[in-house]
Amino acid sequence: MQNDDIYALSPLGESELRSSATRLAPAEIDVLVRLDGTLTVGQVIASLPAAARPSFDAIFRSLLDRRLVTLVELDPFTRTWNAQVEMLTQAVRPAQADAGLAALQRSGFYVQIARERSTMRAPHPERPLTAVVVEDDAALGKFTSTLLKLSGFEVRNAHNRAEVVAEIRRPPIPDLILLDVMLPDADGFDILQRVRQHPALKDVPVIMLTGKATREAVLKGIAGGADGYITKPFEPDSLLRAVRTVLGLPEEDPGGATPWSAPKLR
Repeated sequence: MQNDDIYALSPLGESELRSSATRLAPAEIDVLVRLDGTLTVGQVIASLPAAARPSFDAIFRSLLDRRLVTLVELDPFTRTWNAQVEMLTQAVRPAQADAGLAALQRSGFYVQIARERSTMRAPHPERPLTAVVVEDDAALGKFTSTLLKLSGFEVRNAHNRAEVVAEIRRPPIPDLILLDVMLPDADGFDILQRVRQHPALKDVPVIMLTGKATREAVLKGIAGGADGYITKPFEPDSLLRAVRTVLGLPEEDPGGATPWSAPKLR
């Protein structure tokens, strides 16, 4: 691995970010999301937070060993050209960081990823699971709520800051929060931060559902403590797989759906 090498996700890596379930650690997801097939290794490292850079080599080699990333083969002319351009631009500005930031902010990124929480609240054994759906689009909110209700959830809806505060504070404490990034009077990342800081809510699984499809937004959600991140539009099955993953629920029985009551948690 050289600093001017360029890596992209392999088919296995693509599947890992689009399967709605993963066992990768957050730091591994962070690196995988950054590899877009255009940035050099040096640019990827420069785009990382300073505290994460020392561990990059070990994480990257682990991803490489599991065949989640693959080397992009460049023709000699392109490789030489890229190296010369990088040398010239470094003289006038931090080109690696600029290029890394530009790639992270580029729109059109698509991801469906979810991880089971390492710690979860013990569910109430005699009531269905409860979900709070935070979505300002009325049609999408209704669709998502109906999907969860058909799967056995009790669902509470919120469309703005005041409703979010009311619904997540209203007993019982939710077992799941589906959180839109962009609300009319609130930022989903701020809400996520407050959920993770609240003693009673800090272990509630949160899945970000959003059309804000950039690598930067995905990384911000994962770093902020989101358990899943699904870009819109999404397929119903993808959302349900993500929900099962973050709650530690078994796969749906082949004979048909059954309500997701608390005893089904592992």
